[in-house]
Parts: sequence; C-alpha cells; structure tokens
Amino acid sequence: MIFESLSERLQETFKKLRGHGKLTEDDVNEAMREVRMALLEADVNFKVVKDFIKTVKERAVGQEILETLTPAQVVVKIVDEELTNLMGGTQSRINMSPNPPTVIMMVGLQGAGKTTSAGKLGLSLKKQGKRPLLVAADIYRPAAIKQLQVVGEQLGLPVFTMPQGTDAVTIAKSALPYSQSHANDVIIIDTAGRLQIDEKLMQELRDIKGNVKPHEILLVVDAMTGQESVNVAEVFNDSLGLDGVVMTKLDGDARGGAALSVKAVTGVPIKFIGMGEKLEALEPFHPDRMASRILGMGDVLSLVEKAQATFDMEEAKAMEKKLRKDEFTLDDFLSQMQQVKKLGSLESILGMIPGMGGLKKQLEGQDIDLDGKEMRQIEAIIKSMTPKERADITIINGSRRKRIAMGSGTRVQDVNRLLKQFGEMRKMMKKMKKMQKGKKGGFPGLGALGGLGLPKMPFMK
Repeated sequence: MIFESLSERLQETFKKLRGHGKLTEDDVNEAMREVRMALLEADVNFKVVKDFIKTVKERAVGQEILETLTPAQVVVKIVDEELTNLMGGTQSRINMSPNPPTVIMMVGLQGAGKTTSAGKLGLSLKKQGKRPLLVAADIYRPAAIKQLQVVGEQLGLPVFTMPQGTDAVTIAKSALPYSQSHANDVIIIDTAGRLQIDEKLMQELRDIKGNVKPHEILLVVDAMTGQESVNVAEVFNDSLGLDGVVMTKLDGDARGGAALSVKAVTGVPIKFIGMGEKLEALEPFHPDRMASRILGMGDVLSLVEKAQATFDMEEAKAMEKKLRKDEFTLDDFLSQMQQVKKLGSLESILGMIPGMGGLKKQLEGQDIDLDGKEMRQIEAIIKSMTPKERADITIINGSRRKRIAMGSGTRVQDVNRLLKQFGEMRKMMKKMKKMQKGKKGGFPGLGALGGLGLPKMPFMK
C-alpha cells in the first residue's frame, strides 16, 4: 500500500500527541523528532525533511496553538497543510492549447513505463472527449514501436508511425500535419529513453522540442527507484525544462519518498500517478487528497469520483428494485462484485475511507481477502452454475455441488461456504432494508453489497 510505513508512523505519533490534554513545546519537539525520522525512513530528501520540520515547528509552537482546546488536532492540521504544500499545493493540470493540436512530449529513462504511460494518458484524455494521437518516436529500443501499437489497439487510440530508418525528429514533425488532417486535437509523442542519462539522448530530445514546440513536456519516473527518480527529474528539468511528472508504480512503493520530494527539489509538479500494471487511465495527482491519505484521514472525494465513473446508475436502480422485491440472485451479486472490483483492491478502498486505513492489519488476522484471490474463486464458482442454479440456490443439491466444484476447480467445501454465506447475506440485507425503509441517499451501486465490512461476507473464510 502506498505510503504504508510513513502513514503508520505518523498516525502513531499523533495518537500519542492526542493523549496530552495540553501541549508543551517539548511535546511538539518530541512529535517533530518522530515525524522527522518517519520522513527520512520513507526516503524523503534530507533537505526537504529539514525544511518541512522547521516550517511545521514554527507554526506549531505559537502560543495561540498551544493554548487551544485541541492543540493536537491543530498540529495534525498544520502537518496536513504542509504535506499538501510539499507536494505542490493544488492539482496541476495539462496545459491544453487554445489552438489544437496540443502537443505533449513524454520523456524518461528506459523501464520507467513511458510507452504504457503515453497510452494511459491518451485514455485519460479520450475519456474527457479529446481525440488523442500516439506518436511512435522511440526508434532505438527493440519493439518499442510495436509495443505502442499494441497499447493503442487495446485502448482504441490511433498510433502514428513512419518507415524504419526515419529519424525521431522527422517522425515528431510529420505527426503535426497528420493530426490536423485526421482531426486529432492532442498529440502524445513517445520518445526514446536510455538506461542512464547521456548527452546524445538529451540532444535528440532538445531537437524534438525545438522542432515541434510541445505545450507540455512530461517526465515519466518510476516511484520505486526512490530518490534516484528525483535526481533524474532534476537533470531532465535542467536540460529540457519540464512541465510535469508522471510517477508510475506508486502503489508498489510503500515508502513514497519520491512523491514527497520531487516538487520541493525540482519545482516541477506531479501531474499524474500510475497505480498498477493494468491499462487503466492515469490518475490525476491531488496533493491535498494524498496528504489526507498519509495522515489516515482518507480520500473520500477520489473514492466517490471512482464510484461515479465505475457504477452504472441504471443498473444500480434496477438492482435496488430487485432488492425491494427480494429477487437478488447470484448473477446480481456477481455483477455488483465485478463493478466493485473496478474500484481497486479492498485494501486501496479502505485507504480512501477516513479512519479505515489502519484496519488492514486487523483484517489480515480475520482471513478477509485483500488481494482478490478469493473474489476470483467466487467468480469461478458462480460461472460454473447453470442459470437456474444462479437464480435459485435452493435447487443446488449434493450432486450439483460436486459438479460446480469440479467445473470451477474448487472444493465442495468452498461451494458450500459461498452458498451458506450468500444466504446469510440475503437475510442480512432484508434486515437492513427494513431498517432503512423511508431513508434516502446512499452510495450508488454499493447498495447490493450492503454486507461489505459486516461479518461473514462470501469472500471471508
């Protein structure tokens, strides 16, 4: 989980702070020592940590702070604000040209995920109603052009290529008239990378920049390389002048020091983050929301935005009617489960709910599936049933259970457990329906999974 160790350390520190009725300067100093260690362990740049602690301490030891009724909460608020400032303060967006096409140049070292990120950025812009064109200007890495073509095909995005032997500058320049004749209003140029920075690479990138005059130069860095990615950002910025950073594999970096350091060190904001290997749109980077997640205060706005983009409102209404009429079947459950899966792992969802980030360790001890394996097993079991069995679980006798287990590659005990727990869940939902009768509101699409977080869901052993 992103920022996991830092988040745990900071939350523990503030928990101790809240134990004091009234804070002294010594209490604040002690807490800041803990925060300093937590940030350094998270691989945050040393100078950034030093400046951060100094700023927080200056704000936190003011007399008006120490004399408030809830000084610990005020200190947490200050840390939240300063973490937000550290990461850029506000969301930085793509600079779209008033006269299309907007030219975006993707740069970075090999292995950072540049080609995939070009496709993911194209998907993000396509979802906003744009018509992006991917340009294959990486002429050195074997199969780089083919990789971009495959990514483009999977995402439904056109890819501009030229015959082998054409230089990168000519490819980039030729994409401009092509985009205009094909009504593409955004050009995303996938440039070459190297295993390390060299002058030949930089000169080629400067030549492309000089010829196509990009509106945005985005550096793609791998969060898992830690402070090295910050050093790379510094060099690229000095040589090219960057407009933003795309940080990939952020979900694989439990420390997160690069995300906290890059803006302060280079002055270049993080504009997008990549979570996971799937070809899903890049997530816009919100410094305020990320700071809240680090401090265990959740990120409800991002969760709601994800839900709105994921859930089919018409389907949610139809599901609600079925619930009212007590017609909720395993088919409906599977449909809802698949929609919830699109939100991400249960672990990532918990991290967005205020106060729930620390629940992960408790859940691990209760055999609740966090990585999706159990959900995949449920999917296999339900898909091995006939339509009649899914509609009415009461007809599933012993021989049918054996057949379903064989068909899904599971054990009869697994089938029995799912059927038993689905039956219990339906009873529980009936009770909830009675309790909520007359109440309006709720979370769209999650109604049919009302048992989430309550005892014994079908993905709990």
